[in-house]
Amino acid sequence: MNELSFLSALIIGLAGGIHCVGMCGGIVGAFSYAIPKGASTQLYAITYNIGRVTSYTVAGALTGWLGQMVSQQVDQGIVILQFLSSVFLVILALYIAGWWQGLTKVEAIGSLFWKVLRPWSKKILPFKSPLQALPYGAIWGWLPCGLVYSVLTWSLASGSAINGAKIMLGFGLGTLPIMFLMALGFERSKTYLQLPVTKKVIGILLLMFAAFQMYLTFQNSLK
Repeated sequence: MNELSFLSALIIGLAGGIHCVGMCGGIVGAFSYAIPKGASTQLYAITYNIGRVTSYTVAGALTGWLGQMVSQQVDQGIVILQFLSSVFLVILALYIAGWWQGLTKVEAIGSLFWKVLRPWSKKILPFKSPLQALPYGAIWGWLPCGLVYSVLTWSLASGSAINGAKIMLGFGLGTLPIMFLMALGFERSKTYLQLPVTKKVIGILLLMFAAFQMYLTFQNSLK
């Protein structure tokens, strides 16, 4: 599973752009107003996203380490965690397609931590230099997000902190295209990604991938 996880997480990040448009669109809008007039939006977007992806990578390392501890203490622990990650992928597919919003309950749990962290981001605004967008992005990388939490379960089942970090790095890189497009004001991309048919197609593809992951997990359990 680990060999495929970076690429798989990258693809999930790309597909999850649909969710990013709805979840992070307002954030990107506020971000653009924090940039000094006449400054390069691209440079601020780069540093912001470096900070955001770094937070994802750190979170992946932490959950990967936690998963490693669990797998060492519980018989067939890694198989159980891999099955859990497949279940969350199913839930994510239903969430993106709009068929079931169960992930919002997980986001509500994360919001408790976010209430403590968010005020720190306001102290950074407005930006005086691109470097200030780096910690701003790092803070917003911890925004409660069902998409992020779903991929974190992959890190949990990855077997180590390094593998967990790689998975979340791949996911973060996958989210970059849509985040850059939004930061640069490409409104048409948002329109296409928010079409109901687009969401359902992505949801179906994710369900198919989840079924494949469950099959691989079952195969591993027989070894």
